Amino acid sequence: MRNIEDGTFEITRSLSPMPSIPAKFDGHGGRGGLSLSSECHGFWRDAALAVPAALFVLYLAFHAKKNLRKLSNGGSYVMIAYYSLLWFAALLNLAWCSLQAWQCASGKEVAWNLLSLFTAVGMLCLEISLVAFLLQENYATGLETLASAFTLSGLIVGVDVLLKAIFVFGFGVPLFIDSNETTHGMKWGLWTIHKLLLAAVYGFILFVHYSKWRDKLPPRAAFYNYVVVMFVTNAVTLFACGLAGIGASFGLWYAYIKLIQSIVNKFT
Repeated sequence: MRNIEDGTFEITRSLSPMPSIPAKFDGHGGRGGLSLSSECHGFWRDAALAVPAALFVLYLAFHAKKNLRKLSNGGSYVMIAYYSLLWFAALLNLAWCSLQAWQCASGKEVAWNLLSLFTAVGMLCLEISLVAFLLQENYATGLETLASAFTLSGLIVGVDVLLKAIFVFGFGVPLFIDSNETTHGMKWGLWTIHKLLLAAVYGFILFVHYSKWRDKLPPRAAFYNYVVVMFVTNAVTLFACGLAGIGASFGLWYAYIKLIQSIVNKFT
């Protein structure tokens, strides 16, 4: 059971559809001339995304039999739901990492936006519901606990995906598509607000942990390690989005290097 819980901590460190490095174009103002992912972003960039995602899915598959046996022998509804969500997010992330060429393929823009949107939904739902469950005073295993955790995450994720869908499909903001413009004001403003809110939540949890109200938080070291990692990740990404918003393109590379490091560290 502990292996399954540890898996839910780890997946949120490595899954994160985020604003990425500007793509290379074919010099004719379009993207239709590029069909291979390596031509679009570069082989090493794509490999750095796809290899860790594939390794994590293989890791889940290797331990699947043992974890399923534990879940079938008295596993809680909560852990069954989280394990299912873990697989859902991992497979979506693998598809997202492997299909980067869709950004540069003619007629794939809508499919890429939908894939990115669903991947972000899976990740955010797993992230919020996990934190909501662990912040409860007791770790009940019944349907009531599952319902309360997923009700909160469902409301937050619902608002998040609705706003993103409106901006992407309604206003044409390229939230998930690379562009040769590093200063798309609305795009980077939205990502900055998104990362600011996430960093603020994790920062508040850490603040409470080191304050006189720390007794209200769960006494689990793994939980605080997870919170620290997520706070640092979102803070770095927030800084990079701010730099990209003012035209400093190296901010994207800085955020991307940090993302790759966080993925690689999971396997070392």
